[in-house]
Amino acid sequence: MTHYQICTRCVMDTTDPEIEFDEKGVCNHCHYYDERLKNKVFTGEEGRRRLAKIVDDIKREGAGKDYDCVIGVSGGVDSTYVAYKVKELGLNPLAVHLDNGWDSELAVKNIEQVLKKLKIDLYTHVIDWEEFKDLQLAFLKASTPDSEIPTDHAIVSLMCQMTAKIGVKYIVMGYNTRTETHHAKAWSQGHYDWKYIKSVHQRFGRTKLVTFPRMDIWTYLRYRTTQKWINILDYLDYVKKDAMRILQEDLGWKYYGGKHYESIYTRFYQGYILPKKFGYDKRRMHLSSLICSGEMTREEALVELKKEPYPVELQEEDKTYVIKKFDITEAEFERIMNLPQKSFHDYPSYDRLFNSTIYQSVRGVYRWSKRTYKSPA
Repeated sequence: MTHYQICTRCVMDTTDPEIEFDEKGVCNHCHYYDERLKNKVFTGEEGRRRLAKIVDDIKREGAGKDYDCVIGVSGGVDSTYVAYKVKELGLNPLAVHLDNGWDSELAVKNIEQVLKKLKIDLYTHVIDWEEFKDLQLAFLKASTPDSEIPTDHAIVSLMCQMTAKIGVKYIVMGYNTRTETHHAKAWSQGHYDWKYIKSVHQRFGRTKLVTFPRMDIWTYLRYRTTQKWINILDYLDYVKKDAMRILQEDLGWKYYGGKHYESIYTRFYQGYILPKKFGYDKRRMHLSSLICSGEMTREEALVELKKEPYPVELQEEDKTYVIKKFDITEAEFERIMNLPQKSFHDYPSYDRLFNSTIYQSVRGVYRWSKRTYKSPA
């Protein structure tokens, strides 16, 4: 059995089977955080100067069009704050939302209220529930910790498709390096890997995926070379608790209780299934990034981790709701929970291609071509 160890800087630990520690007990995630922060995050005057150039480019290339960029909205803090900032910067975005059947009432209300106040047009794609239910059940039966991947893949695919459809180049993302960089691959991977998603569904699914938003490897590469994905929060002095206060005071936005908990299924999957079946607590990732960003102390995070991911009573309510919505019995759910653990590597995927010398070379050229967005003209 592996000796238990926890990072001396953050709260990532050996529940991540791939974690590594240096001689001071600091984990590889913290070192990666420092590297990403140095190369991706620009604050103060430097951030404002770089952001001004990006905004000018978006406005210039979107001149005369109905919209100049696309943003994704979930009702959560990061995506809502992106909507708030792009309007403040004078951009004219189209907001895109994927309704996968699991939106909480609060998330829906947040989206409607915020976008109405900001006067942002919304496109909502309502996913085919029977298809999506079959895909989500297939991932549960595959017994990997990646059951949120179908939603993540569909969201990005939908945003790329809408960007191409309305004839713009820019997708303004809600990803924030300062608060989202601690990521354990073993806990979730394959977001852009359609081969992986398809292989899991072919093995465990029952229906055909006809309308599910997707992108294979070639479509993904085409989008990445023809569209520009901007992590706007990396150019702002972004502090999550300050952003939440602004959204609450200016827009009437309301907090939903946890990272990505605006989705009932995400709340249940991250707060119940992952900890109980796999021993993975994704709060460790989110809290660790907050520690490194200075928004939380390590001691505060350790206290938080001693609590239940969310109220036990609500966990039981969610469990009943999920079982009913999936149209399975409690016995079937318990059988799924007791299946032997599997991983991403147990199923066909693009992993070998993504790690090949050829792909890495192409990726290097792509990143080089993007350096224009690292320094203002």
